[in-house]
Amino acid sequence: MKKSKVFWIYTVLALVVYAVVQFMITSGQLDAYYTNLMITILINISLAVSLHLVIGITGQFSIGHAGFLAVGAYISAMCTMNFNMPFIVSLIIGALAAAAMGFLIGMPTLRLRGDYLAIATLGFAEIIRITFLNWEFVGGASGFQVDQQTTWTFAFFATLVTIIVISNFTKSRHGRACIAVREDEIAADSMGINTTFYKVIAFVMGAFFAGLAGGLFSHNFYIILPSQFGFLKSFDILIYVVLGGLGSMSGAIIAATLLTIISQYLQEFPETRMIIYSLVLIIVMLYRPSGLMGTKEITDIFKTKKQRKPVAKGED
Repeated sequence: MKKSKVFWIYTVLALVVYAVVQFMITSGQLDAYYTNLMITILINISLAVSLHLVIGITGQFSIGHAGFLAVGAYISAMCTMNFNMPFIVSLIIGALAAAAMGFLIGMPTLRLRGDYLAIATLGFAEIIRITFLNWEFVGGASGFQVDQQTTWTFAFFATLVTIIVISNFTKSRHGRACIAVREDEIAADSMGINTTFYKVIAFVMGAFFAGLAGGLFSHNFYIILPSQFGFLKSFDILIYVVLGGLGSMSGAIIAATLLTIISQYLQEFPETRMIIYSLVLIIVMLYRPSGLMGTKEITDIFKTKKQRKPVAKGED
């Protein structure tokens, strides 16, 4: 009952934030620049949280997350632009296509571990990017023109659903099984946990929500290019998770928000942007190697520990 109460409190707070921002947008207090910045933050949060499930919870070192972002982006864009489907339907189809791709990639590769898995996922992401690069139906190297349909409302509720689903999955017995795989895969296997099954489940769920973010991404700009989904994009998403703290969803959300804002404002200094961006990362990792939140969630800060009153000798 207590957990349910906490869930509803945070849900209500999130809806209040949505209502306030929506009012500021409709009243003209927030212009298109800041609205686009907030949508970009929400998209990056979805990407960070989805990869958090794969790396932070299940412990699978994947660096090909941009491939699933690309699948969701292009498939949803094709649905709206070439087949005139509603935007919400295109988002779902793009997410399902990314999940299917995650299953196809996950089945053969998730038997690998460590660096071998990272190389395999990076290779598959590049295969996906090269496929779209040479597919004339979606514009090839020239890019694919897409109508701007992503709004604050769509981005907010898609991100909220992503956080709620992955958070509830993590707290379930399936999530605990994924954590067991992360801590010691051999021990988990010896205890009867189907490690390959849970790794694939986490991989498919992560791919699904990355594809959902991809649909929002493609419809937030007027054109998408294969170069936007290279390995550098995968590393950006990986940085959100590592910088926030492996195993902490709150940390991934905070890191994605901060780094998106920093990157956005540093665009005015193209010569020194990457230098400053890299220095920020180095300083944080030097003084906080476990990440901003470590393995803790932001809710842990507000938890009060019950202090037991010491019992004096002779008292019953």
